[in-house]
Amino acid sequence: MIITRDSDWTKMFTRRAAILGGTQAALVATLIGRMYYLQVIQSDKYKMLSDENRISTQLLPPPRGRILDRFGQPLAYNKQQFQVLVIPEQAPKISNTLDALAQLIDLSEHDRERIKKEVQRKRSFVPVTIKETLTWDEMSRIQVNAPDLPGIIIDEGLTRFYPQGDLASHLMGYVGAVDEDDLSGDPVLQLPGFKIGKDGAEKIYELTLRGKGGTKEVEVNAVGRSIRELERHEGESGNDVVLTIDERIQRFTAERLGGESAAVVVMDVHTGDLLAMVSNPSFDANAFSRGLTTEEWKGLIGNDHNPLINKVISGTYSPGSTFKLVVTLAALEHNVISPDQTLFCAGHDPKIPAFHCHKVHGSVSMVRAISTSCDVYFFEVARRLGPDKIAAMARRLGLGAVSGIGLPSEKVGLIPTEAWKKSARKGERWTPGETLNMGIGQGYVSVTPIQLATMVSRVANGSVAVKPRLVRPAISRNITTPVTEDEHVGGLESLDIPAEHLAILRQGMFDVINGPPGATTAMQFGRLRFKDPERKDWTMSGKTGTAAVRSFTPAEREQYKRNPDTLPWRLRDNAFFVCFAPSHAPRYAIAVAVEHVEIGGGGGATAAPIARDIMEEVLRLDPSHKPRVESEQVATAEGNHT
Repeated sequence: MIITRDSDWTKMFTRRAAILGGTQAALVATLIGRMYYLQVIQSDKYKMLSDENRISTQLLPPPRGRILDRFGQPLAYNKQQFQVLVIPEQAPKISNTLDALAQLIDLSEHDRERIKKEVQRKRSFVPVTIKETLTWDEMSRIQVNAPDLPGIIIDEGLTRFYPQGDLASHLMGYVGAVDEDDLSGDPVLQLPGFKIGKDGAEKIYELTLRGKGGTKEVEVNAVGRSIRELERHEGESGNDVVLTIDERIQRFTAERLGGESAAVVVMDVHTGDLLAMVSNPSFDANAFSRGLTTEEWKGLIGNDHNPLINKVISGTYSPGSTFKLVVTLAALEHNVISPDQTLFCAGHDPKIPAFHCHKVHGSVSMVRAISTSCDVYFFEVARRLGPDKIAAMARRLGLGAVSGIGLPSEKVGLIPTEAWKKSARKGERWTPGETLNMGIGQGYVSVTPIQLATMVSRVANGSVAVKPRLVRPAISRNITTPVTEDEHVGGLESLDIPAEHLAILRQGMFDVINGPPGATTAMQFGRLRFKDPERKDWTMSGKTGTAAVRSFTPAEREQYKRNPDTLPWRLRDNAFFVCFAPSHAPRYAIAVAVEHVEIGGGGGATAAPIARDIMEEVLRLDPSHKPRVESEQVATAEGNHT
């Protein structure tokens, strides 16, 4: 058969057409398959990716919980605040807008430079904060002049507010911006402007108060501009914390201290509830919340009365004669002297004449030694005891140990022993003179005011080693709730001191204020003055203390005696007073420490009248015997505070 060239060409064309058609069909099938895969099988994935490009999920800060006193009065809550912002794209000339705004509110050059830098760094539609915490008058002036302020808007938010101002700042602490060290994995900590507790109760109950953040979904365009809010999920507000503090007593105590550099603790001797704890001078916690100015900060750190230090827990002092309560109980426990045995005070220690008493007391028994605060008596008792036995009793009464309330920067103080000195002073041995100093609460001995309050509370209740308590332990219905007194006391260790020993000590403390003639200044300034027939016979029992901060040569002592005003403030004695009342049925204890008092103004003349005035107010209010606010009532108390 003959094959023509036309036939060959036809067959070749048919093959090429088939190959081309098959290739095209394969491509079409691939495209169709890919489209099916993307649009059907992978549709959920790409829908989600599309939404993620279109929808921005933003975190919402949770409202912070309140801090309340034992009766539901607010000590810290969130207050409405206004801030002014500028949207750069709506303000063609930022400088002109800021000039106009400066006519209505204070704007420093530093503020202007910060604003201009933020405007350059951010996108033109992103608001820039100009000033926070506007007053109502400032906000009103801006709103009235809004037509002349292009790009200026007012935003509303919350700020932390402390209604007591500087009367409870060391106790409450304050909130501040999150530092890098504060980051713990909680995403709300990375929110711009989010604040956390930096000191005091705000810090130790941070996790309880913080709450959980919410979210909102916002539709955005390709460049990130917000179009509209799609959905919002509010977070959980923080729990409220109810403290044992009585706001009325806290305020009265702070106001009573006036200009004194001092610390006061008021404590329930049976439950350990802290009804007031005041360190003076103080600072305004609201200033920390809004942000301190340079001048305010310099004023605080340059104040030699140390307003930033909580003297209640961080001030360590030689307790002076208040420590004689410890020495008395140690002497009774170890039977180194009987209560009726007398020692003769000639005005100085017979074995070491350099150790002198503040006056000649003659023959004194144990009770009279306490009431007259005879140093010579306690020199001899301390010599018989030695430092280690005194130290053991001091620790049993709560000295030389942290209180357990958990506030930051609490110090332990020091209750020395022979072993401590050998270790701390590189093998140095304990000397007899150091024992005598320890017997009157000086030398190496140092304690904090809250430890003194614990000591006198344990002496007053006489049965359990009560511990200070600042907050209700349990949480219910979004607030902390109380436990009963029996539940609290039942979990404490026994004080393990015989009742007859405590009776002798209490008699001495009773005589300090109520006679027979003892510490004259304490009797003059420490007596309760109730006119109420039901309370006119009530009395207070206490112990004075005055401690030198340094020793003086005879020449210096004579110079300062003639010219007391020449004695520098920091070289003056510290004054102390510890007490409980009513004497017949102890319920409340107070410890007062006043720094560097004027010459002649020791524990009896300076600290005792402060304690008396506070104790009268405490007994008048009697907070431990008043019904506390129930959970439901606290939840609605001050309900207008968000």
